Amino acid sequence: MADIVTMFHSWMSFIPKITYMNIVEIIIITFLIYEILLWIKNTRAWTLLRGIVMILGFAIFTYLLRLDTIMWILEKTALLATTALVIIFQPELRRALEQLGSQNLASMFLPFNDRKPEEGFTEKTVNELVRASFEMAKVKTGALMVIERSASLKDIERTGIDVDGIVTSQLLINIFEHNTPLHDGAVVIRGNRVAAATCYLPLSDNGSINKALGTRHRAAVGISEMTDSLTIVVSEETGRVSLAEHGELRKVDDAASLNRELRQLFVQEESGSRFRIWKGKQKDERKTDE
Repeated sequence: MADIVTMFHSWMSFIPKITYMNIVEIIIITFLIYEILLWIKNTRAWTLLRGIVMILGFAIFTYLLRLDTIMWILEKTALLATTALVIIFQPELRRALEQLGSQNLASMFLPFNDRKPEEGFTEKTVNELVRASFEMAKVKTGALMVIERSASLKDIERTGIDVDGIVTSQLLINIFEHNTPLHDGAVVIRGNRVAAATCYLPLSDNGSINKALGTRHRAAVGISEMTDSLTIVVSEETGRVSLAEHGELRKVDDAASLNRELRQLFVQEESGSRFRIWKGKQKDERKTDE
């Protein structure tokens, strides 16, 4: 028995002592790896990563077989390949840095909203947005309404014209009416106010987006990839209403569904019922077939 205990202690001596700081480091590294893998999965990097894995597998194969000439070629082209990867991933890297720079580190871990109470998204605003969306959908008036959340849309707002008006269905319908000065582009909604109109949005280069969708829908997906905003899109061709969030586009069937989506996203946030660290991680799997 004493020999068994001695053997057990000798085995345990090989296991390093884990401190509280080691646990913190493990949690941070795990979080970073998860975010990197999530970024790779949601961009073109997922397809290119498989090609990189194949190249690495080929390099290991040549090393094991001692194929010196091929190994020499791979070594000489390694630096060039690294530079090429940075160029290829430039749009994704820029988008990732923009998302990182727009995050409020305190709000990621604390269950409160940093928007002032008087600027909050109210039930009246939800009703006005729903009414405007489906009134425009009936007559096939194209519309693009970007709703600001925690990430600032000031840069997008600067590309348009200041409005600073209370959100009403009449105002939104008049803005997007055909042949009016403000109908082209998107409106930025901050809290209960229309901050700006005729704003330019970045277009998404996601190849998985339905080819039948036009510039308006690609712009909605593009801004949702860069920020945590929610964008309501009304199709000018079909009159369908869609929501763009976290790089995904999903169709809204009726006014009740849109009302429910907006209430869930904003009314509950103001009550502090959800932790911000999980905000944006729970994505709706439904995608539009428009």
